[in-house]
Amino acid sequence: MSLTMKKRNILYVAAFSALMGSSLVSCDSYLDTMPDNRAEVNTEDKVVRLITSAYPDNSYIMVAECMSDNTDDMGPRFSNYTSRFYDQVFAWQDIVDTDNDDMRVFWLACYGAIANANEALQSIEEMGGATTQTLREAKAEALLCRAYGHFLLVNMFSLNYNKATSSTDLGVTYMTEPETTVNPSYERNSVADVYDKIDKDIQEALPMVGDTHLDVPKYHFNRQAAYAFATRFYLFYEQWDKAVQYATECLGTNPSSMLRDWDEMESYGITDDLTPRTNQYISSSDNSNLMLSTAISMMGYWNSNYSYMSKYSHDSYMSTTETLEATNIWGGSRLMRCQPLRFIGGTLNRVLVAKSPLLFEFTDTQNQTGYVRSVYPPFKADLVLLERAEAYIMLGEYEKACADMTLWMQNWTTSTMTLTPENVTSFYNSMSYWTWDNPTLKKKLHPAFTIDADGSTQESMLQCVLNFKRLENIAEGLRWFDIKRYGITVYRRTMNASDEPESISDSLPANDLRRAIQLPSQIIQAGMQANPR
Repeated sequence: MSLTMKKRNILYVAAFSALMGSSLVSCDSYLDTMPDNRAEVNTEDKVVRLITSAYPDNSYIMVAECMSDNTDDMGPRFSNYTSRFYDQVFAWQDIVDTDNDDMRVFWLACYGAIANANEALQSIEEMGGATTQTLREAKAEALLCRAYGHFLLVNMFSLNYNKATSSTDLGVTYMTEPETTVNPSYERNSVADVYDKIDKDIQEALPMVGDTHLDVPKYHFNRQAAYAFATRFYLFYEQWDKAVQYATECLGTNPSSMLRDWDEMESYGITDDLTPRTNQYISSSDNSNLMLSTAISMMGYWNSNYSYMSKYSHDSYMSTTETLEATNIWGGSRLMRCQPLRFIGGTLNRVLVAKSPLLFEFTDTQNQTGYVRSVYPPFKADLVLLERAEAYIMLGEYEKACADMTLWMQNWTTSTMTLTPENVTSFYNSMSYWTWDNPTLKKKLHPAFTIDADGSTQESMLQCVLNFKRLENIAEGLRWFDIKRYGITVYRRTMNASDEPESISDSLPANDLRRAIQLPSQIIQAGMQANPR
């Protein structure tokens, strides 16, 4: 990024200080400078470079994963391997402590990215509009970045989209223009209004989306990533036809060629050094990775064989009863192409798929200080395939859904089984619903939208696709959004010295207001309306 780009970003942060309060001490020197006192972005190259800063440099993954049903409290003997921050996250409390992955930083990162997208869009208009292929593609990318930033914010800080209530549910502020004043006043749009604005941005962007202006397409909203985002958005927006349409546009006529090479992951063997596996997982050459993002985050420590934050883990009991190592519709876990890694003993009980590289960015090489970073794929072909299957299920097109789920399953495992509506229904009707001391693959669903009764073909098919998505998204935070969308109750389970369930400390039912993360305290203190509790 050029010095000009950095300066514009800092100026935006300063202007946004009305929301961030006294936390932005490092930006105090900019507070007397009007936000429009900046270098002009008046060439195609400058616009394209500016948009490289329109992606959040922090991630939802750690917080979302810790809040989900993918973590257990490993008990008192792990009490030294946590922090007050993660104690608050795990307990769905209002977060007051800080961390590399805290929501105050995430909020700022998203709005900073949105600001750069808005500045790029304004600059394009000031240049006479998107009159060239480069500017059309750049405009599409900026619109998608703006939409995606708000999509992340509304799904973390608000309740899930609900046709019956979203017109009054508190969303986030949808920013469509660059800042022009130092201390602006903001109000929260409704969830429905945010979704409507995201919809408009996506629809305007898609006809213009292209890759010719990108030097490193995998780190941007390239064409396939754009359609993957559209798939997820319209799935969340309950527009099932559009979700299918855009997933098909993303996957093309040969989806199998785009799925992850799990055999390559497995070829690195079972070793303590996870680097070859994590590097492969986030490789830009893997066709499954439609887009890659970087983030200042501790995820590379947590999803590893380090004891970092091991009090809250995806543990062996959970793995063997309901996730990676549980007996599934295809059979046992030994059929998985890439075997889960087990780190059990002493200060660690964790079962994982190695996904998150542990990277360090030095800001001061002399003092050896800087930031812990990681890289992750927010959009993957394997997940788009399952998202299309989910949309097919909601449309009642069960055979098509089974075809997509079979393709995913045969890529995830060595099974040659073909899924049908009949064998999926039979499998899920053969098991009881999950309880804290008798866990299964099947959890009660309470979505805001209408689904068929428990035990029906549709409900069983949804159980299957949600389980597959849970496996696909282990350690990537996306399970949290399915929990919200389907009203899945999450229980806080404490494990005993034998690593088995001992007690339940809390639960988060479908209607619990804590499903919307509380706004950062600095934002509330600056006058933004807090989430109700």
